[in-house]
Amino acid sequence: MNAMLRPYDAMSFIEPESPHRMQKITTSLWFDSQAEEAANFYTSLFPDSKILDVSRYGEGTMGDPGSVMTVDFELFGQSFNAINGGPLFTFSEAISLSVSCADQNEVDHYWDTLTADGGVESQCGWLKDRFGLSWQIVPVQLMELMSNPDPDTSQRVMKAMLGMRKISVPDLQVAHDG
Repeated sequence: MNAMLRPYDAMSFIEPESPHRMQKITTSLWFDSQAEEAANFYTSLFPDSKILDVSRYGEGTMGDPGSVMTVDFELFGQSFNAINGGPLFTFSEAISLSVSCADQNEVDHYWDTLTADGGVESQCGWLKDRFGLSWQIVPVQLMELMSNPDPDTSQRVMKAMLGMRKISVPDLQVAHDG
C-alpha cells in the first residue's frame, strides 16, 4: 500500500519503545466526584496497575480550584481515564469491564472485593462496584465448558450459569458432567 494513502496512524510517529507510546483507544469513566478514589481502589485491586497522572481544576474552571479533574491510570497494561464531571451522567449496565479469571480463587477475590462496601451482585457473573461501574467476573472455564460439541452438555452449563450470581466453577463442572 502506498504510504501516502495509508490510514492515519498516530502511533507511527512514536518510537515503539518510547515511554510516550499511548494506547490507541482509552476507556474514559465519568464520575461525580470519586475519580481519584475509584482509580486508587482499582489500581490497588489489580496487579501490575498504577496511577499515571492526576490533573486538577484551576481557577475559573467548572470545578473547585485544586480538586481532582481527571486521573489517568493503568490496569493490566490497559489505559483508563477517570473524570470528575459531576452528577449529570451515571454508569449503566450498557457497558461493563470484563475480568477473565484463571480459577475459582481469582473469581472469589475479585467478586468479593468489588461487591464490598456497597457493591451490588447481579446475575451471571455481573456486578456493580460501590461506584456504580458494572463488571463481569468470568472464569475461563465457563467458555471451555460451554463450548462442548454436545449441545445438551452446553445447554446444561448455560442453564447452570443463568441461575448463578457469582460464577461457581465447581457447579459449572457438575452441570457439564451431567
